[in-house]
Amino acid sequence: MLTAKIIADADFVVAPLDRRIFGTFVEHMGRCVYGGIYEPGHPTATPEGFRQDVLDLTKELGVTIVRYPGGNFLSGYNWEDGVGPKEDRPVRLDLAWHSTETNQFGTNEFITWCRKAQLEPMFAVNVGTRGADEARHFLEYCNHPGGTYYSDLRRSHGYKQPHGVKFWCIGNEMDGPWQICAKTSAEYGRIAQEIGKVMKWVDPTIELTACGSSQRAMPTYGKWEYEVLDQCFDQVDYISLHHYCRNDADDIHEFLATIDDLDHFIREVASIADAVAAKRRSKKRIMLSLDEWNVWYKASGPDDLKKPGWPEAPPLIEEVYNHEDALVVGGCLIVMMNNADRVKAGCLAQLVNVIGPIMTETGGPAWRQTIFHPFADCARHGRGEVLRLKVETGTFPTKAHGEVPNLLATIVRDPDTGAATLFALNRSVTDDMALSVDLRGLADGLVIAGSTQLYDPDLKKTNTKAAPDAVSPAANPTARLEAGRLTATLKPQSWNVISLARG
Repeated sequence: MLTAKIIADADFVVAPLDRRIFGTFVEHMGRCVYGGIYEPGHPTATPEGFRQDVLDLTKELGVTIVRYPGGNFLSGYNWEDGVGPKEDRPVRLDLAWHSTETNQFGTNEFITWCRKAQLEPMFAVNVGTRGADEARHFLEYCNHPGGTYYSDLRRSHGYKQPHGVKFWCIGNEMDGPWQICAKTSAEYGRIAQEIGKVMKWVDPTIELTACGSSQRAMPTYGKWEYEVLDQCFDQVDYISLHHYCRNDADDIHEFLATIDDLDHFIREVASIADAVAAKRRSKKRIMLSLDEWNVWYKASGPDDLKKPGWPEAPPLIEEVYNHEDALVVGGCLIVMMNNADRVKAGCLAQLVNVIGPIMTETGGPAWRQTIFHPFADCARHGRGEVLRLKVETGTFPTKAHGEVPNLLATIVRDPDTGAATLFALNRSVTDDMALSVDLRGLADGLVIAGSTQLYDPDLKKTNTKAAPDAVSPAANPTARLEAGRLTATLKPQSWNVISLARG
C-alpha cells in the first residue's frame, strides 16, 4: 500500500475561493442550446421552452456562472438577431460550425434561463466581425435602466429591469486562425483597449476579460499574453485561459499527468501578467479566467465538428466520458482551487451534450456523465478559503512529464463555521493509498460529515441512458478523525471527498 501525508494549518491560506470557478459554458453549437437547455415541446418543457430536467441537473451540478453565447460562434454573431419577437428574428448561416442558426434562443431567453437556474450570466462581445460600437450597444441594452434607444428597446421586449450583467468577455480565441476575423496580438490588444474603455464608460461596475492564448501549445503563446495586456492592462480585470486535456495515446499515466500542465499554464500566465504590471510599476494584479476547460479528445474528428448541408443544431463533439476522464476533471478542479489567489473564474466547456457533464436525448431523458460528479462535489463543498498544504507523496514515472506525484489534494475551509473539505485524487492505478492528514488548528469540535469516493476498476466505464449511474460516488467507510488527525484509505484511480463539520 502507498502512503501519503498532508500537513494543513488554519493559519496558512492561499486565498479565499471565488465561487465563480464553478462555472460552465453555453454556446450556440451542436445540441447545447437547441435540444440541450432549450427544447419546446419536450415532456419536461417549461412555458418558456426550457428543459426542466436539464435545469434540475444544472442546479444539482452547482453551476455558479455561465459564459454565453460563444465560443467560435461569437465571432460571427449579431446579438440583435436574438432579441425581439421570435417571428421577426432572422435565420443565419453560422460559419463557425457550418450550421443554420434560427435565433429562436437569444439574450433575453438566456437571462430568463439563468434566473431559473439561479446562476450568474457571463456575456461575451463579438470582436470578429464587429467591435466597440456593437459592444457598447449590447451593454446598454443589457444594463442601462432606461431612457435611451437600446435600454428602451429592451424594455419594449418585456424586460423593464436591467439584466445587470457584470462579467463580460472581449471576444473569443482571437489568436486562432480558425476564428472568424482572427487578429494579431497587436490588433487585438488595441481593439480590446478601446472596447474596454467604452464599455466601462457605459457601465463602470462591470468586469472585463481579455482573450489569452487559445491553448498553451499555440506558437504565439506567452508573446500574445504580454503584448495584449501591454495595450489593454488598464481596461481589463482578467485574462482568459483555454485548456483541454487529451488522452490520444490511450496511456492512463500520461493522461493523469496532463493535469499538471494546467498548473504550469496558470502559473506562467500569472507571471506574464505580473511582468506587464512590473513594467508599469503597478500594484494592480490581472486575475485569470479559465473560461474554457475540460477533457476532450475522442469526438474530435472532422465529422464531429461539422456536418454537411447547413443543418440546424446537429450533434457535434458529443464526447462520451468515462471513469478516467472524471479523474482528470477532478484533478483539474484541485489545481484551480490550489491557485485560488489568481484563478477567479472558470467555465467547464460546455454544459450540455457538447463535451458536457449533462447528456440528453432529444425528446427523451437527460443523465449525468461521469465528469458531472467531481464538479458537483467541488461546487457543493468548495466554500471558504483554500489552505496552503504540505504534501508528502510518492511519484510515478511518465514519458512526457517525468516523475509525477501520486496524490493531488486540496483543502477548503469555511472560516466562519470551521467546516472543511478535503478533495483528493489518488493517481496510482494499481495501489491503495494510506492517507494521513495533520489538521493543525482545524479539527477542534469537528466530526466527519461525509466521505465519498468515485472509483471503478474499469477506467473505460461510462454512464449511458440505459445505465445512467454506472459510474457514481459511493461511501468510503475508512475515513477516521482522531486527535486532530484525519486518516483514510484511498482506492487506486479514485476521486475522494471527505467533509468535516461541527458535531
